[in-house]
This record gives sequence, structure tokens and C-alpha cells, in this order.
Amino acid sequence: MDKQDGLPSLEESVGAAIRELRQRHGLTIAQVSEQAGISRGMLSKIETGHTSAGVETLARIARALGVSMSMLFSKYDASASTAQHIKRGMGMEVVRRGTRSGHTYHLLAYDQGPTKLFEPFLITMDDDSQRYPTFQHPGTEFLYMLEGELEYRCGNETYLLEPGDSLSFQGDVPHGPERLARCPIKFLSVIVYPRTAE
Repeated sequence: MDKQDGLPSLEESVGAAIRELRQRHGLTIAQVSEQAGISRGMLSKIETGHTSAGVETLARIARALGVSMSMLFSKYDASASTAQHIKRGMGMEVVRRGTRSGHTYHLLAYDQGPTKLFEPFLITMDDDSQRYPTFQHPGTEFLYMLEGELEYRCGNETYLLEPGDSLSFQGDVPHGPERLARCPIKFLSVIVYPRTAE
């Protein structure tokens, strides 16, 4: 299929999806081609969009990757559905360990793929009556202070965060709010999870 309006062809889109899924799962071309019963050269050509694959071949590749066949077409003509627009106040309220009255966590985007890549939260706190839990998780966390003042502990250090301040750190370091210095407090927390080795 030829490109139209500069958009990738179906073959290129399917190939890109296969390559991304394979790398996300940490699989080599040799491993997937063996599981799918096709040659490495053929799989390489499919991934680069230089050849088209029949339905049966695509079904075998999907099985080898452990995904549904529809996942292979996820990148084709997806321009209308690749962005997520969350209107103000419409983020999904979630309960995390340590969530209590006066503290709200709104999840601002939802991963659509099989592997969680990131989680952005808008966190609001207006009650300093209880001690806060310590968090640890894989990946990297980025905080951006929007309103109020917050003492935030990361490892053995404590940081005073004021509007416009940011803090980033490895998630496996024990961290969490230490003291709400000036309420109400509002900040963004974005957790970026590690990708599987490619």
C-alpha cells in the first residue's frame, strides 16, 4: 500500500507495532521468528514495512508476542485516538495506600497498552492531622508544586517545595510528604516506569 498524505502505510504501521511490542517484552527477532515459525529475514522485513504478511502469519506473530491480533493494527490510522484529553476536574479519582480524608489523587491519563509506562497524578492535600506513609516503587518520580508549601522527604533529605518548585528522584528511594507547611496544597506527581530492556 502506498503512503497517502505522508502517513505510514498499513505495512509500516503493522511492522512498527510488532517491533515495539517485541522490544517492550525484551524479545529478539530470533526468538519471535522461531515461536512464529517464520524466518528471521521475513520478520525483519515485516517489521520494517518492506513486505506485507498474510493474516495467518500475523496471527502466529501475535501469539508469539502474547498479544491479540488487533494490537498489531494499533498504530494504523490511530491519529484520532492517540491523544487523551482530560478536562479540568475529570481525572479519575483513585485510592492509593495512604489516601485519607482531605487528600485526593486524580489520575490524569490512562495507559492504553499492555505495559504501564507512566502515571500522572494531581494531588490535593488540605489536612495535616495524621502521619504520612512512605512510598517506594519502580521507576522515576517527578513532582511539580502548584499551590501551598510542602515539606517532602526523599531518603534522608527533606525539601521545602513551594509553587513552581520541582523535585525528581528514583522511586525505589523511600519518599513521601513530611509536613504540610501551608494549605491547601496542590502538586503534580508523574511516575515514569522503567521500560523492558530492548
